[in-house]
Amino acid sequence: MAQCVQSVQELIPDSFVPCVAALCSDEAERLTRLNHLSFAELLKPFSRLTSEVHMRDPNNQLHIIKNLKIAVSNIITQPPQPGAIRKLLNDVVSGSQPAEGLVANVITAGDYDLNISDRSIKASVPWYSNWKDTLMELKESSLYTATTPWFESYRETFLQSMPASDHEFLNHYLACMLVASSNEVEPMEQFSKLSQEQHRIQHNNDYSYPKWFIPNTLKYYVLLHDVSAGDEQRAESIYEEMKQKYGTQGCYLLKINSRTSNRASDEQIPDPWSQYLQKSSIQNQESYEDGPCTITSNKNSDSNLLSLDGLDNEVKVDGLPNNFRAHPLQLDQSSDPSNSIDGPDHVKSASSLHETKKANTGIIHGACLTLTDHDRIRQFIQEFTFRGLLPHIEKTIRQLNDQLISRKGLSRSLFSATKKWFSGSKVPEKSINELKNTSGLLYPPEAPELQIRKMADLCFLVQHYDLAYSCYHTAKKDFLNDQAMLYAAGALEMAAVSAFLQPGAPRPYPAHYMDTAIQTYRDICKNMVLAERCVLLSAEILKSQSKYSEAAALLIRLTSEDSDLRSALLLEQAAHCFINMKSPMVRKYAFHMILAGHRFSKAGQKKHALRCYCQAMQVYKGKGWSLAEDHINFTIGRQSYTLRQLDNAVSAFRHILINESKQSAVQQGAFLREYLYVYKNVSQLSPDGPLPQLPLPYINSSATRVFFGHDRRPADGEKQAATHVSLDQEYDSESSQQWRELEEQVVAVVNKGIIPSSFYPTQYCLNSYSDNSRFPLAVVEEPITVEVAFRNPLKVPLLLTDLSLLWKFQPKDFSGKDNEEVKELITGEPEMIGTEVISEFLINSEESKVARLKLFPHHIGELHILGVVYNLGTIQGSMTVDGIGALPGCHTGKHSLSMSVRGRQDLEIQGPRLNNTKEEKTSIKYGPDRRLDPIITEEMPLLEVFFIHFPTGLLCGEIRKAYVEFVNVSKCPLTALKVVSKRPEFFTFGGNTAVLTPLSPSASENCSAYKTVVTDSTSVCTALISSASSVDFGIGIGSQPEVIPVPLPDTVLLPGASVQLPMWLRGPDEEGVHEINFLFYYESVKKQPKIRHRILRHTAVICTSRSLNVRATVCRSNSLEDEEGRGGNMLVFVDVENTNTSEAGVKEFHIVQVSSSSKHWKLQNSVNLTENKEAKLASREKGKFCFKAVRCKEKEAAVQSSERYTFADIIFGNEQIISSASPCADFFYRSLSSELKKPQAQLSLHTEKHSIEDAVRLIQKCSEVDLNIIILWKAYVVEDSKQLILEGQHHVILRTIGKEAFSYPQKQELPEMELLKFFRPENTAVSSRPSVDQLSNLIKTSLHYPESFNHPFHQKSLCLVPVTLLLSNCSKADVDVIVDLRHKTTSPEALEIHGSFTWLGQTQYKLQLKSQEIHSLQLKACFVHTGVYNLGTPRVFAKLSDQVTVFETSQQNSMPALIIINNM
Repeated sequence: MAQCVQSVQELIPDSFVPCVAALCSDEAERLTRLNHLSFAELLKPFSRLTSEVHMRDPNNQLHIIKNLKIAVSNIITQPPQPGAIRKLLNDVVSGSQPAEGLVANVITAGDYDLNISDRSIKASVPWYSNWKDTLMELKESSLYTATTPWFESYRETFLQSMPASDHEFLNHYLACMLVASSNEVEPMEQFSKLSQEQHRIQHNNDYSYPKWFIPNTLKYYVLLHDVSAGDEQRAESIYEEMKQKYGTQGCYLLKINSRTSNRASDEQIPDPWSQYLQKSSIQNQESYEDGPCTITSNKNSDSNLLSLDGLDNEVKVDGLPNNFRAHPLQLDQSSDPSNSIDGPDHVKSASSLHETKKANTGIIHGACLTLTDHDRIRQFIQEFTFRGLLPHIEKTIRQLNDQLISRKGLSRSLFSATKKWFSGSKVPEKSINELKNTSGLLYPPEAPELQIRKMADLCFLVQHYDLAYSCYHTAKKDFLNDQAMLYAAGALEMAAVSAFLQPGAPRPYPAHYMDTAIQTYRDICKNMVLAERCVLLSAEILKSQSKYSEAAALLIRLTSEDSDLRSALLLEQAAHCFINMKSPMVRKYAFHMILAGHRFSKAGQKKHALRCYCQAMQVYKGKGWSLAEDHINFTIGRQSYTLRQLDNAVSAFRHILINESKQSAVQQGAFLREYLYVYKNVSQLSPDGPLPQLPLPYINSSATRVFFGHDRRPADGEKQAATHVSLDQEYDSESSQQWRELEEQVVAVVNKGIIPSSFYPTQYCLNSYSDNSRFPLAVVEEPITVEVAFRNPLKVPLLLTDLSLLWKFQPKDFSGKDNEEVKELITGEPEMIGTEVISEFLINSEESKVARLKLFPHHIGELHILGVVYNLGTIQGSMTVDGIGALPGCHTGKHSLSMSVRGRQDLEIQGPRLNNTKEEKTSIKYGPDRRLDPIITEEMPLLEVFFIHFPTGLLCGEIRKAYVEFVNVSKCPLTALKVVSKRPEFFTFGGNTAVLTPLSPSASENCSAYKTVVTDSTSVCTALISSASSVDFGIGIGSQPEVIPVPLPDTVLLPGASVQLPMWLRGPDEEGVHEINFLFYYESVKKQPKIRHRILRHTAVICTSRSLNVRATVCRSNSLEDEEGRGGNMLVFVDVENTNTSEAGVKEFHIVQVSSSSKHWKLQNSVNLTENKEAKLASREKGKFCFKAVRCKEKEAAVQSSERYTFADIIFGNEQIISSASPCADFFYRSLSSELKKPQAQLSLHTEKHSIEDAVRLIQKCSEVDLNIIILWKAYVVEDSKQLILEGQHHVILRTIGKEAFSYPQKQELPEMELLKFFRPENTAVSSRPSVDQLSNLIKTSLHYPESFNHPFHQKSLCLVPVTLLLSNCSKADVDVIVDLRHKTTSPEALEIHGSFTWLGQTQYKLQLKSQEIHSLQLKACFVHTGVYNLGTPRVFAKLSDQVTVFETSQQNSMPALIIINNM
């Protein structure tokens, strides 16, 4: 149970006190009324004795009574009505609320924060992580006070309002004060009348109420004297007369009203009555006029002077008065309903009673009394108790005891024979029916059993608990023997209490007595009031012994359906028991608080119900018990709404909606409508206030995306707009990095290779992945789109209407002067910022959905987007709210809206966590996220790009012509238009010079993208020569081939102007899907301080399918003479394979032309032996071509420094494609530049071997060749029964003699996994010796001899044949050559085939060949018989002249030089 102000040792004696009746004459009542008090009320504050009292028990032992209190009350002859008692108790509880303004006691106990107190608690109590320890700590600390004053008030009022009953005598009147005034005409006669009146009430059978303890009631005569108005002498004389008649012990002169009430303002006299009387006016705001109880005053009193106590018992300390009518002189309390519902804490605490008293001006209790009068009243009570009441009680106990002992028989025991002597009439035999009736049987008043009970009660009232216990114990046995169950239960109850209160605790508290009593009262006697008294007393006793579990069980046992208020209070106390246990049961506490709250609600105690639910919520919240939380929140919301605590109601309903609810859709719909209903009421209270924050739908703030610019136009026929950036694109970090690199590349080119420090990549779309640390820049008159991610957590659809962005704008002039008018614009000012409103936005159940909201800035300045504003509602369905009907829809959209409230939600985005400095790493800090705070800058040009006839599918290498349209849609001219791409080999705008670029396609038969010239058929197999410089095609030295200026006429695009340019595309060499990114860069003609340039992105997606595979090799021709008689012919072998699997509908490929492009070499003619002029390749066919290549003439090669390339075309058709013009040369140069970008294998350099390196380099150069082959083709495609001709080109770049080159990129074969080898590396320098292949290319040898030689062997046995050996130096350095003829073929196979011969003459020649010199040696071979001989036996050794190190290696001929010797 909760802590109480009184201990149980104080509570029980204060609950059972001697009762004294008061009977006043009208004049006496008038005197006390001057103080706005009745006589009984006048005595109330002084009814507790200030000193100990002594009396003697029957054994003449001295017995000390401490803190004795008496209860004086007016005689009321009607028993109180149960309905009136119920109303009184209800009002007492509703009047007592947790005190306002005191700090709540929040116990932060590990898992739980429990606010269970009305007093403040010092936070110095050490908190433990375990809440059990914490609660233990709190319980033991004196600071812990979870009090429940409403329960104490209820208990006090309940115990005092108990009607007197026949089976016990504790609240029967022991004495009666007869009060008359000294102003009466005949005071003594008045006393006689009062005495007769009392006698009549007690002994006349007409009055069954009130009850009197014994027939011989003590009468005490009190003479009231008004000091200020009365005659003191007369009063004294009357008093003397009284003393003679009634004895000094039986009468008293009480002097009051020492001053007149009009002097009240002179000095401030304390008002001890207010705490008894004022409480009723505060706590019970409605007066008890409608109380069902009848109150009779004695018949001598005036009709306007009512006796004020509705019940027999007087209220004790801190109690509520049980008057059933308002004080007649009391001013009406304001019964303004707002007063009674202004919150659970509106009741004033005890400390504020003083202020309340001042508020009730006019009512001052005891206004005519001075402090001396207070002392006189106190003295009067002392005298009455000492001289009148206690001697009377002592005498009565003695008489009862003597009666019992005087007839003792065989036993000397105090109470042994009582029944035998006192059973005046034989107890009747009890029938079964009698036993079953409520109380068993009824005793006559003089029955000896009742005398014992009477004596026990008297002893109990004067705190003689030992004697009381033995009497109760005896009586209990007698009652049980007689099966008088009501009497037995009463004796058991009091025996248990007496046993507990016995000084020194000789015996343990007999809890089983109480249990039996409770069971008897409840089940047999059906008297819940008495059962409840038992429970209240027993629970207090158990609590004082820390038996909380038993106390809780007891309290719960008495909860029943007959009284919601009682059940609620007992359940709440049981909950407090659970939390006060040694190991607190927090969840049981919460559960019983919920039960208590439910019963409070049924009892109409809304504030207490709300408080209970709130306290239980502290335990349930955050534990994942969502249905329980929903139930509690719903109830809290309902109760708060009933109490007009609308903010609390809103927040409770908000909790139900925002936590992930597991409720059914119907229930959620009900919750939502109830929430909207309450919210509407709240918003109507302050219609002009700020817009409230709405809880639904959820907004994922970090997923908010902001897009600057216009929406992309849809494709229009053949026109396709650039993809640019849009909110429909998913964020991809890789691609955003690529775009960033492209932009950096173009900015670097524009700024002469340096990226300026102020450069910041352009971001059109900001999201959670972008860098939002800077204020983004938006352009005036260009829309800003904010994408807000909504999520509906409920199973019911939400309808948002009139949805728009909430913003504030600060107009600024960035040119310098600041215009500091800050406008917090929520709705208006469309001339500054236009706001788009979405009239309806429906989010279905549990759906995530984005809304795109636009703003149109019309002025430069700083914009801050704050959030969204909308009406939240739900679609009108068949569901209705329990108890609250939905309002009719006042909405004309396509959905019918049931009810809606206007509110806002803020977009608050947390920036990225900072993690750079040490301080940031050790603490949690977040950077700014400024995506919602754009700066609106001045006008900028805006480019739109359209692609016309842009293909989506190409063959590898296919050339296609398209057009690009550039449109300036802004009001500013734009310039410096460039396009940058990572794949420049994919497209071209044509060369720099218009001459090179062919005209747009004429309507000729082929619509060829190439520039063609018709040729005559004679020049078929010889090459046609032309030349071009790579600078003309933008591939200069040190240039960035990726950045391509767009050839705008006049380099400026005026506002509203558009220009169309041709664009050639070439399908990439690899098959598959290619994403090719173009970034268009442009600037404003007028330079802007904030934005230097703008960009436009386009991603082209091209699907390529296989066409031709081309592979080529080049090798030295063995014939050394060319037209000029110089060496250096090459043979070029080209293999072309049709790899197309005809999925593109390609019928066949025609090779129409093979061109070469090189600075040093050119194709001369085709050496194809077949007469097939038409080079056709059907699917999977392969064609082989052989061409002769020669060095360019010196004059052609002389201009190589200007990057001029010689183009030679060999034509297989009847049209020459000029390969040195666009687009053929463009794509050739592009592919060449991308090939040159590939890293070449670099040799490691060692300085000490520098000369060796040079030598190696020279030797390597001999085997290098820079010949590039361009294969031009046509493909015949059948599509929809029409034949199309596609054309294209492939490039093969030949670099090394004898090494095969390919037109398509080779896949790198992954090496197989090898075992790991552990070895110690040998410290070997990198070998700088050239390879055998490279050395074999240093000197080219050629033997000239007749193919067959006829010789008459019969005439001359030796045949001598002259042979010329031509030696050609391929390198640019001098070479020393040794020719050795002594070599013999040793392998037997060679001998078998060729036979042997002998060289005649010099066997070794040493020569030096100058750079590219050709030298001939005349040799003689000698044969002895006919046969076929291989003349290729001379060994040639070479070394560079200036090298010390000799690289000598045999120069083997690749082919045998066969000669046939015939006999003539």
